Amino acid sequence: YDAIKDVAPVATVSSYENLLVVTPSLPVTTLQELIALAKARPGQINFATSSSGGSTHLAPELFNSVAGIKTQQIPYKGGGPAVTDLIGGQVEFMMSPPINVVGHVRNGRLRAIAISGESRITALPQVPTFAEAGLPGVSLKSWQGVGAPGGTPKAILDKLSAEIEKLVAMPETMDKLDAQGFVPFYNNPEKTAALLQADIFKYAKIIKEANIKAD
Repeated sequence: YDAIKDVAPVATVSSYENLLVVTPSLPVTTLQELIALAKARPGQINFATSSSGGSTHLAPELFNSVAGIKTQQIPYKGGGPAVTDLIGGQVEFMMSPPINVVGHVRNGRLRAIAISGESRITALPQVPTFAEAGLPGVSLKSWQGVGAPGGTPKAILDKLSAEIEKLVAMPETMDKLDAQGFVPFYNNPEKTAALLQADIFKYAKIIKEANIKAD
């Protein structure tokens, strides 16, 4: 299918940045220590991904590029197995949606190093951003939204979007999102369409620079 032609954007609902977490056995507690270790052991530090080509893959590749390091992807079939092996020490770090790892950070099974993007998250306010940790330029916002079949009349899109805007603004919605590391993030149909176009360009650039293949 064609993501631009076959889907009519309705609204965005929430967004998240990726949380960099390491297995507790890795001897690092800060982002700079992780970078130094990766430079000392080029290609030997590995990271888990829930899939190839998704945000858990592209975010570490962006990190590699900005930090000038080389780390190795270990792909998994889903976030659950990836996090399980990270906790067990079979892999060394991961850049994950916060919802998948916040609980493990709180109980000490994983160590959070930094959050990408411009702001800390309510769920783990003690964890610095990449910029605060000395590495600006690592941001890969992922978002959740609502779409309709391509060709849906604009009046219907606008009506749906207006109702979604009300739901996103509800205090109970905001509280639930914040608790899981998500941020309320509403855009109307036009702005959602523009965001989709911009993201396609942004991700294509990272994929090309990292030489990621669809295999």
